[in-house]
Amino acid sequence: CIWLAALWTLIRRFTEGLGAVSGMNDAAPWGLWIGADVFAGVALAAGGFVIAATVHIFRIERFKPILRPTILTAFLGYMLVAVALFIDIGRPLSWWHPLVMWQHHSIMFEVTWCVILYSTVLAIETSPPVLERLGLTRLLRIVQITTIPVVIAGVILSTMHQSSLGSLYLIVPEKLYPLWYSPLLPVFFLISAVAAGMCVVIVESFFSAKILNHGLESMLMRDLGRAAGIILFIYLAMKIADLAARGSLGMVFEGSLQSRLFLLEMVGCVALPAILLTIRKVRLLPRWLLGASLLVMAGIVLNRINVSWFGMSVGDHLHYIPTWMEIALSLAFITGGTVVFLLAVHYLPIFPKAPDEPAEIHR
Repeated sequence: CIWLAALWTLIRRFTEGLGAVSGMNDAAPWGLWIGADVFAGVALAAGGFVIAATVHIFRIERFKPILRPTILTAFLGYMLVAVALFIDIGRPLSWWHPLVMWQHHSIMFEVTWCVILYSTVLAIETSPPVLERLGLTRLLRIVQITTIPVVIAGVILSTMHQSSLGSLYLIVPEKLYPLWYSPLLPVFFLISAVAAGMCVVIVESFFSAKILNHGLESMLMRDLGRAAGIILFIYLAMKIADLAARGSLGMVFEGSLQSRLFLLEMVGCVALPAILLTIRKVRLLPRWLLGASLLVMAGIVLNRINVSWFGMSVGDHLHYIPTWMEIALSLAFITGGTVVFLLAVHYLPIFPKAPDEPAEIHR
């Protein structure tokens, strides 16, 4: 039903325009597809460059068993982001303009090129399982030889555009609510994405172990949880210090829609999971570790929606309410990405084989 609703939405979007399927308008030109699918989707895919750098650059080899599924998750996330962008932009057939019409002073130009190039990097990093499955050993060797420079390029590109998504809002200091507007928005977007990316790895590993019936890398998940908790505490401290420096700390308790959403985001999805993830006994319990990680993922989605939607509204008046078609298409992205991931895991050597596992298990 979700996919049929999404198909109907796509047909109407490309035959009748955005206005026929979305609640966006001149006052709110960016809606759910940008706030949740693009901004949050990019942040949730940050685990790719974090784990790739951990294994290939910092040489922490014990994280290698989760490298391939993490890279695959990041690649699928970026592909869905690209599709969401193509659907959301007013003139999708002009998507190629940034490739030839360079606007060096535009943040959007930088974001576009970084996303394109990093998607290419992820495609290269995702290719070894495909090449192994097809038996293309020579091409596989070339990819393996270029791994380090490709990973370094990926880290640079991902760092640039994770922060640049926050830079998009630096030009609207009078419009974005003070609880979220800050000169440090690029830094906040980057730090929160790193923490969320680690938690996505935990959640993906947990459900993969349950559904695909393979062992859960418990020690690695605990280490990732602890690192995510520390980063969340740093993020929380920086947010409080930033609000105090800008004289906006008192707005947290003013009782408006924005202040309530801000408290929900910072207390329920940052402070609470940060505390949980830094408690060793919590990390030893897989379900508690999973719950804390899910809170962080919900927090990154809420933060990006707050910045792109609720934070751009005046008082309790909302300029934009998403339609059921926008929600259906977003749900179709999530379910579609999950199905593709499961198919890839079934047909490709994504997870490492157990010592007593037959060689044909991935075929």
